[in-house]
Amino acid sequence: MKAMLAAEARRFWNTCLWSLDGWRAAWASEKTLRQWTVVNVLSAALAFSLDLTTGERALVLALGLLVLAMELMNTGLEEVVDYLSREIDPRAKKAKDCGSAAVALTALAGGVAWVVILLG
Repeated sequence: MKAMLAAEARRFWNTCLWSLDGWRAAWASEKTLRQWTVVNVLSAALAFSLDLTTGERALVLALGLLVLAMELMNTGLEEVVDYLSREIDPRAKKAKDCGSAAVALTALAGGVAWVVILLG
């Protein structure tokens, strides 16, 4: 039992390290990740400075994190597509455009949440 718990703790630690490596790699190369991070910091500051309910604040913060997660997924998708081929191919363009659209829709969801909260 003790050995199993130690193995799980190591696995969890490695997962955290790999996630940090992914964040650092994307941060170094992706201007949009840095931009969305600034937007999220500002959004979080606003969420904590306004008189919002706990649920409203949680929604805004969670959607902000989802935008960052989606941006990381899009970065990973673009890296894989570029690794497989540098040739111009409509399937590669479609894959990259769909990743970008996923980021845009997630950001739109965050914007909609803010509008509903502020107007409600």
